[in-house]
Amino acid sequence: MNFNKGDTAPDFTLETHTGEKRSLSDFLDKKNIVLYFYPKDMTPGCTTQACDFRDHQQSFAETDTVILGISPDPKEKHQKFIDKHELPFELLVDNHHAAAEAYGVWKLKKTFGKEYMGIERSTFVINKEGKIMKEWRGLRVKGHVEEALEFVHANLS
Repeated sequence: MNFNKGDTAPDFTLETHTGEKRSLSDFLDKKNIVLYFYPKDMTPGCTTQACDFRDHQQSFAETDTVILGISPDPKEKHQKFIDKHELPFELLVDNHHAAAEAYGVWKLKKTFGKEYMGIERSTFVINKEGKIMKEWRGLRVKGHVEEALEFVHANLS
């Protein structure tokens, strides 16, 4: 399932790392959103990705864009991840993978011959009207945040 440019982004309500409830609709008419789904806190690829978003957060903010990360990890693990890497954005708990399923990123994966369900690393750029402007699925971490930032600056400034 892929989205077309201009499709309405599925709304969700998830718990943040602080225990607050956060919905996609909380940001509509106020902020653009870079919504990224990642498999697991504290793993090498996910740490690199989160730190890349951290390091470019101010540049995203210049275009009125907020970053939100989503994984199935519990809020306590998200809080440790944020504290350890000084992440300046919210991480949301999708322990029942409802948001991941709504965005089509809850997939059958294979590692060392074992099959399991998990998050396909993906990013969505959503404008202030709640429309999906761009999606990346099954992405590689290296260079991705810069590519997303370039897209946001070219299309949402």
